[in-house]
Amino acid sequence: MAVLKVKFTKTRRDKLAQILWILNWISVVTGIILFSLGLFLKVELKKREELMAEKDIQYVPNMLIAVGLIACAINFLGGKICYDCVDSTKFLRWKLIMLPYIVCTFFFTLCVLVGALMCYSMHWELEEALDLGLMQAMRFYKDTDMPGRCFLKHTVDTLQIQFQCCGNSGYKDWFQIQWISNRYLDMSKKEVVDRLPTTRPISTMSIRPRTRTFG
Repeated sequence: MAVLKVKFTKTRRDKLAQILWILNWISVVTGIILFSLGLFLKVELKKREELMAEKDIQYVPNMLIAVGLIACAINFLGGKICYDCVDSTKFLRWKLIMLPYIVCTFFFTLCVLVGALMCYSMHWELEEALDLGLMQAMRFYKDTDMPGRCFLKHTVDTLQIQFQCCGNSGYKDWFQIQWISNRYLDMSKKEVVDRLPTTRPISTMSIRPRTRTFG
């Protein structure tokens, strides 16, 4: 027995097919946007992996890329079906796969919902990875002559200049670490020792409040 049975005339069916065709193509564009965002996030994380703690956070952009590609494929197929539904002869060849297609669409929608919740929950892990990684990079900032760490000074400076930020949670983070190598300091002088807790790198000069800076 049919539930909520609805009869469509040829005109109404054609109009419904046109509306669904438009919605499917909007979803294709949305899938492309998701794919682009995932690709952008993956590249940005790769560029700043030196400043990230050792955490498995790559599956966030990977999920966005996968969801974007699947959304494009499913909705492109849906758009093709809706376009052919206007022609009765073409609709017959799609009739057998309509039910599997609808089931797959609902399943994919459920997966997207679960994936969205997972990506949202990963926000905290991503922030923690950057927090721990940046603090570690700041501690190694002075090791410009040590293999494996010599690039961190340039990386941190570039990050602070590009995003106009200072330290991890604020400029006072630099006061809690020795970020200048002992090779350039005469620790026997009291003036040098007294000034160290009130200095920060020159790459933070655009950040207020102003404090003493060293190059």
